[in-house]
Amino acid sequence: MADTSLQPASLHLREDGTPFSAIYGDVYHTAAGGLQQAREVFLTGNRLPERWCDRRRFVVLETGFGLGLNFLATWAAWRQDPNRCDRLHFVSVEKHPFTLRDLARAHRAWPELAAEASELQAEWPELTPGFHRLNLAGGRVILTLLFGDALEQLQQLECRADAIFLDGFAPGKNPEMWSSSVFAELARLSSADATLATWSVSGEVRRGLAAVGFECTKHPGRGSKRELLRGHRHAGVQADTVENTTRHALVIGAGLAGTSIAERLAARGWRIDLIDGEAGPGRGASGNHAGVLRPLPSLDDNPLARLTRAGSLFAAHLLRQMERKDLPIRWDPCGVLHLARDPRHEQKQQAIVTRHGYPPSFLRFVDRSEASGIAGWPVELGGWWFPGGGWVQPHSLCAANIASQPGAIRCLFGKPVATVERVQDQWHARDAQGVTIASAPLAILANGTEILGFPDAAILPVRSARGQVSHFSVPGDAAPKVVVCRLGYVSPSVDGTLCAGATFSVDDPDAAWRETDHAENLAKLDFILPGFADAHRESAVGGRVGFRPASPDRLPIVGALPTASSGDLPTSLSDLPRQPGLFVVSGFGARGLVWAGIVAETLASQLDGDPLPIERDLVAAIDPGRYVLRPVRKQRLRGEA
Repeated sequence: MADTSLQPASLHLREDGTPFSAIYGDVYHTAAGGLQQAREVFLTGNRLPERWCDRRRFVVLETGFGLGLNFLATWAAWRQDPNRCDRLHFVSVEKHPFTLRDLARAHRAWPELAAEASELQAEWPELTPGFHRLNLAGGRVILTLLFGDALEQLQQLECRADAIFLDGFAPGKNPEMWSSSVFAELARLSSADATLATWSVSGEVRRGLAAVGFECTKHPGRGSKRELLRGHRHAGVQADTVENTTRHALVIGAGLAGTSIAERLAARGWRIDLIDGEAGPGRGASGNHAGVLRPLPSLDDNPLARLTRAGSLFAAHLLRQMERKDLPIRWDPCGVLHLARDPRHEQKQQAIVTRHGYPPSFLRFVDRSEASGIAGWPVELGGWWFPGGGWVQPHSLCAANIASQPGAIRCLFGKPVATVERVQDQWHARDAQGVTIASAPLAILANGTEILGFPDAAILPVRSARGQVSHFSVPGDAAPKVVVCRLGYVSPSVDGTLCAGATFSVDDPDAAWRETDHAENLAKLDFILPGFADAHRESAVGGRVGFRPASPDRLPIVGALPTASSGDLPTSLSDLPRQPGLFVVSGFGARGLVWAGIVAETLASQLDGDPLPIERDLVAAIDPGRYVLRPVRKQRLRGEA
């Protein structure tokens, strides 16, 4: 089973104030000054800032984030450069990240970087394994942190680096960071004209870099670093990804899926035509009064657990930024209490927390007594407590997504799309009379269960799942004060309305509110908070019915749409035939709030040529092509057997 526990670094200072790692027995930078080292070794060594001048995007890849000094120095240089690139991506791996407290303490040594350091600290992620994407400087500086072993994380990364900061503790102290396998990954992740800089000039390092295509030369250094190493990648070693240059897309559907991908693309400078048959955003499955934002851990840290963790953390990051911009978002990170179903499940929850060693600010186990105190109501068992979870009003998030990019998203509401058709190099969204509503080189199908009506998407096993939520009129000070889950959920009072549910009925087209489903929700409510349903039965005020697109494996369906083919198919996603310019964002099921932001960021990054924000195996796990390849792989395995 996967062990995902991270061992945070601890800040130790030598007598001269130099930060020191007790784990590796080495300093984070020379006594002469870390900021000077960052500028002379890494910025000057990669010919920055001149190489990013007037570029739309520039990507830096670093091994060893440490105190974040190289990042802060790069960000400061970018900010001060009037000819800077439009978007600066900085990707960095770190096996032992610092806690926020130690990071802030260390940053006091560089008051000239206080503005950058303060913003980084405000967005510093939970110390959980995997990828963490942070949008800084209004979304123009994007930091992607890879927490975990360097080789394992780099193998999961997809990007095209323009400059490489080869940092880390000395090869003698941390040889894994300077291995031939790491160098091979750096070469794979490099653009055709990438440069490289490091302070190590050892023969082993130079030979290892030369073996993967870097021409390296020594250069004079200063102080204790008498020589530095600079490298340049052999041009033409590897072809770079061909980027989309049109940057104009149709997005069909204005729920969480559609408005999220529209916002993420618009933030990158794309023009979006957002089309929906309803009179406004979030009127379908995204129209519930309040939904739950929290991950779903597992003992083996499977793809569902990893993606819900990444999705929950990234969603909270985006929500905080929207709140600071005074966008019309309704949410409350009040915390989520996920109670055990039975004593056996309670033991499993405890085992998961113990095994993975998550920071208590992200997840901890609470016993029955503490859980009752958190819920404000007696409960039967303990469970998981997610302090950073909470509730979100989905339709407010849809509206905020649109409002965050004024002028870039053209809303075409009240225009049902009957068909999408490609004519020459343009996708046309047409109404029932065949009239084109809008056209663009790319089309993204994000229209919930209505995707089932499009022949091009018939290859996908999307199912319609009917969900009914019950509403109760309760005062604002009523229990619970947090979201509580246990084979269902109950929200706190949101504008005087408490939400409880929800039912999940596949292929049930009945849109009417049903008493039988309300009774099921009452039973779930009583299971979550014993006696609560009886105490509030008379305060029921109806509810809401919605239809959610669900996938067979409970993971979202995001990416380029495969073509239907009766011929021989490959067994690799990269070789699978795709519909040119046609993409899908679907299969959210009951986790739209968790999935929407992270998968939109992933697809937008793919379309715009950015480093990807999640691991390669997770990208494959949500690829629509998985449903085409699985039968082929099974058939071939049976044949081999």
